[in-house]
Amino acid sequence: MYRYVVTRLLLAIPTLVGAAALVFVLMRLIPGDVCLIRLGMGSHGNPAAMEACRQALGLNNPLIVQFLDFLGSYFTFDFGTSMWSGRPVAVEIGTRLPVSLQIALMATVIAVLIAIPLGTISALKENTWLDHIVRMVAIAGIATPSFWLGIMSLVLVLDITYLATGKAWMPPIDYVPFWQDPLRNLSIVLLPAITVGYRYSAVTMRMTRSAMLEVMREDYIRTARSKGLVEQIIVNRHALKNALLPVVTLIGIEFAFLIGGLVVTEQVFNLNGIGRLFVQSVQNQDNVMTQALTMLVVAVFVLTNLVVDLLYAWLDPRIRYS
Repeated sequence: MYRYVVTRLLLAIPTLVGAAALVFVLMRLIPGDVCLIRLGMGSHGNPAAMEACRQALGLNNPLIVQFLDFLGSYFTFDFGTSMWSGRPVAVEIGTRLPVSLQIALMATVIAVLIAIPLGTISALKENTWLDHIVRMVAIAGIATPSFWLGIMSLVLVLDITYLATGKAWMPPIDYVPFWQDPLRNLSIVLLPAITVGYRYSAVTMRMTRSAMLEVMREDYIRTARSKGLVEQIIVNRHALKNALLPVVTLIGIEFAFLIGGLVVTEQVFNLNGIGRLFVQSVQNQDNVMTQALTMLVVAVFVLTNLVVDLLYAWLDPRIRYS
C-alpha cells in the first residue's frame, strides 16, 4: 500500500508539469495585455509606463525563463505576486479557498446522504410508484439550471422570513469561519450548499440506482438468496458495497470539480470563492493567478483520485495494492 501511494504521488508530477505547460501556452495566446488593463487604455500614449510595467512583471523575459520561474515557484509553494492586485497569490487564494472548500464538503455530504439511500430504494423498488418519484426528483435536479435554482431558493427564503417575521432576511455577504461564529457561517454557506448538493445528489442518485440494478442481477446475489441469507444482509453486505464502486468515482470527480467550478453559484449568492477568482483572473489577464488556480484544481483532482482508488480496496476486498 505504501509503495502504491508513493508511486501515485510521483506520477502526479508529470501531470502537474503538463497542465502547467498547457495553461502557460494558452494564457499567452489570449489577446490582450495585463499592463494595458492595469494602466488603462490611455497608456497607449505612454510607452515608458507600459515598458516599466512589463519589466516589473517579468513579461519581457524569454518564455522559457517565465515558464521555469513559474514551475520553480510552484514546487516551492511560492506562487508569486498577482499581476493585477499586486498581492501574493497565496494570500488571494487563502482568503477564498475556505469558502469554496466548505461549500464543496457540505454539498458532498448532503448529496451522499440524499443520493445513496434514495438510489438504493429506487433500485430495490424498481418500477413502483416510489421508484418513479425518486427518478422524477433526480431528473428534475439534473434538468434544473443551477443559477435558477439558486435564485428561487433565495426568493423562497426571503418570502418565508418575511411572512414569519415581517422582515425580509438577506444572507450576510462577509465570510466568517465556522469556528468563530457557527450560526453566521451557516447562514452564508448553507443555502448554496443545499442548492449545489441537490443537483449533485441527482446525478449520484441515478448512478446509484443503475449500479444497484446491475449488481442485484449478479449470480452471487442469487446464490446468497438461495442460501437463505436475510435480504438486508444481502443488500448491505454484498450488493451495496459492490455497487458503490462507480458511485465513489463519481462523487470524487464531482467534489474536485466543485473546488473551482462554483462560478455561477458564487455569483448568485455573492460569494468570494475560487470560481469567482478564476473568472476575474482570466478577465484581468493575470497569468500568474490563473496558472496557480489551475494547478490548485489539478492537484485537487489528483489527490481526490488517489483517495477514491484507496477506497476501492475497502469496498472490494479483491482489490489489492501491492
